[in-house]
Amino acid sequence: MKALRDTFVLFGRSMRHIVRSPDTIITVLITPVMMMLLFVYVLGGAIQTGTDNYVNYLLPGILLIAIASGISYTAVRLFADVQNGLFSRFNSMPIGRSSLLWGHVLTSMVSNAISVVVIIGIGLIMGFRSSAGVLAWLAVAGILALFTLALTWLACIPGLTAKFIDGASAFAYPLIFLPFISSAFVPTETMPTPVRVFAENQPVTSIVETLQGLLHDQPVGNDIWTALAWCVGIAAVAYFFAVRAYKRVG
Repeated sequence: MKALRDTFVLFGRSMRHIVRSPDTIITVLITPVMMMLLFVYVLGGAIQTGTDNYVNYLLPGILLIAIASGISYTAVRLFADVQNGLFSRFNSMPIGRSSLLWGHVLTSMVSNAISVVVIIGIGLIMGFRSSAGVLAWLAVAGILALFTLALTWLACIPGLTAKFIDGASAFAYPLIFLPFISSAFVPTETMPTPVRVFAENQPVTSIVETLQGLLHDQPVGNDIWTALAWCVGIAAVAYFFAVRAYKRVG
């Protein structure tokens, strides 16, 4: 119970930083929202996806880009705490060691959830419509939360080990652009064979196709299990290395 209480105290500390600096969430939102506007209103008419409204096809990929962008701030916040000596100071106090990391992780989960809700709201204004029922929406929320958790633990590693702030945040750039080499923007069948093979066997494609199926009340087949396996696998590996890195810092 004490470790749980410590976690929520440190989570509150991190959330206060975001509340006092809302430009963090605004900055995270700008890129994916601008991409959504660009692809729907400028490029959407030239892209054939088999849907009447391109935003219905595009939205899941935009949500993943927003999450990948948002978790870079977790790495930056961790880097700042390490450089300021806060971790060493906290470790000298009667605080559960795991609470320090989990406070940042929960902050990432909540701040990214806010970003996701705002983007879905903008998508609705742009014409996004879903035929999903309550259970399907809960499944969508669960997959997005699991994806956020996996990438957040991944962000903890550079946040704890980077020597410079640019190194703490730069790791997110490949993650942000990974959806472009997937089925997030166009069906993989339209891609050259080498690109298509990569696109169909990387995690974003299975996650995007699962979200698209759930949101539009279509069969998801094995995609959902592949997506869950990717998310759980990345989270487990990243957690292991993040904890190791944290022990060296402490």
